[in-house]
Amino acid sequence: MAPARRLSRWLPAGLLILGLAGCGGEAPSAEAPGAVTGPPAYGDTIVEASIGDISGLIPNITSDSASHSVGSLIYDGLVRADRDLSLTGELAESWTISKDERTITFHLKKGVRWHDGAPFTARDVEFTYRYMRDPKTPTAYAEDFLQAASLEVVDPHTVRVHYERPYAPALLSWALWVLPAHILEEPWRKGVDLRTTPQNRHPIGTGPFRFHEWKTQEKVVVLANPDYHRGRPYLDRVVLRIIPDPATIFLELKARNVDMAGLTPLQFRRQTEYPAFAKFFEKYRYLSNSYAYLGFNLKDPRFADRLVRQAIAHAIDKQEIIEGVLLGLGQEAVGPYKPGTWWYTDQVRTFPYDPDRAKALLREAGWRDRDGDGILEKDGKPFRFTIRTNQGNSVRIQTAEIIQRRLKAVGIDVNIHVVEWAAFINTFIRKRDFEAIILGWGLGLDPDQYEIWHSSKTGPDQLNHVSYSNPEVDRLLEQGRRTFDRERRTAIYREFQRVLAEDQPLVFLYVPEALTAVSSRIRGIEPAPAGLAWNFIRWYVPQDAQRYTR
Repeated sequence: MAPARRLSRWLPAGLLILGLAGCGGEAPSAEAPGAVTGPPAYGDTIVEASIGDISGLIPNITSDSASHSVGSLIYDGLVRADRDLSLTGELAESWTISKDERTITFHLKKGVRWHDGAPFTARDVEFTYRYMRDPKTPTAYAEDFLQAASLEVVDPHTVRVHYERPYAPALLSWALWVLPAHILEEPWRKGVDLRTTPQNRHPIGTGPFRFHEWKTQEKVVVLANPDYHRGRPYLDRVVLRIIPDPATIFLELKARNVDMAGLTPLQFRRQTEYPAFAKFFEKYRYLSNSYAYLGFNLKDPRFADRLVRQAIAHAIDKQEIIEGVLLGLGQEAVGPYKPGTWWYTDQVRTFPYDPDRAKALLREAGWRDRDGDGILEKDGKPFRFTIRTNQGNSVRIQTAEIIQRRLKAVGIDVNIHVVEWAAFINTFIRKRDFEAIILGWGLGLDPDQYEIWHSSKTGPDQLNHVSYSNPEVDRLLEQGRRTFDRERRTAIYREFQRVLAEDQPLVFLYVPEALTAVSSRIRGIEPAPAGLAWNFIRWYVPQDAQRYTR
């Protein structure tokens, strides 16, 4: 529920709503006014739904949005994004940046305690820094910390981070969750994989909620931290129910056994437009801070050919997907950024639906139907591949079906393989065992996408899983993070988008609207550019509307 960190994340499905966060653009809007009124009160439970289980409770070493969102309830960073996406202190009381922009000094809050009562100090920040830099740490997010030259503990409540060169994402990188040194440092020093430690199943954090229970594939429960340094959350308890079937989630929502869930476009447009639903739920919609894509394994010689990728882009009718699958609740994606952000541009090469052009490009690439069966061949092999996507996301599955039909029309035979989320990520994505995938990226609060697109990030547990490599893109990504000058960064990242659009390492499909239903008994929701959940600890249920005593 907490606002997402800057980390880029694989998005499991539109039905997962934990971690709602925006990134520029308009604030979410409610579809209907709530009926429940009353002053803020402590108590009650919010029950949420997710089609996928979390993968661990040390979020620094996970990459899925469910784990990050639960982690954000349990852990804090030094900084966080406020309602307008400006950075403000979380565990840091304040900070200063040196004139040469190469040193940040953080002044930590005093009196903060871990959930087990141990004091939070600079030692925890130092441990987190060192752990994230450790080459043995299985994390996709080491890069920010490797950019720092050193970290100096000035006193128990002051740390100073030095960078050899200006590093634009530096401050935001400290939104990463700080880990407890008094629990994890000793096993880490002994070489223990922290994923095997109790912290990964029974975490101790400094965040607004304390871990209570994780029943694998069933639920995760956290309880309000009465001593939270930003004030006790109003809600007593958050329950994340793992419900692998989206249809079941919707039934549970309508039965009021779930208080909050993402809706599909069909559910949002047509299946919730009746008085009883409007009485018990409010609906919110806003342009999601994410995009969906058709990705290729670029180590496959067929997809290493840019002409082929461009041909496939021309063969796909994005508007057909947006109108037919999203029911108009989304926009065409032309690159890896959200429209409305200062670094976004749509002044890039586009590939409008043009099957004749697609066929011409495929011919130019050497693909021809030599045996008259309607399928193109090259070197004696038919152009046939499999698109993998995850179970529980009807939008992606329907998107795959439309793409399958459109590619068939230009002579490419596509199979679709729908895989359970954890298997999809762990068996196929991490091991690079795919020909093509339909997946989504959640976006951070900074245009730096070094971890996703730089050629040095193609290894295991790293995020460039399509194995993209382009020296020009590498150069732009490296330049973009070396200046704090916004005008200069704008120019760099717009050029980056132009190169990507020409290259089409992915077919950027669409930016969907986030569609959310929240029980109308829950008050305090203030839609903002940061999304719905930026002030989650201030959400409450008026006393006379509370449903759960425990």
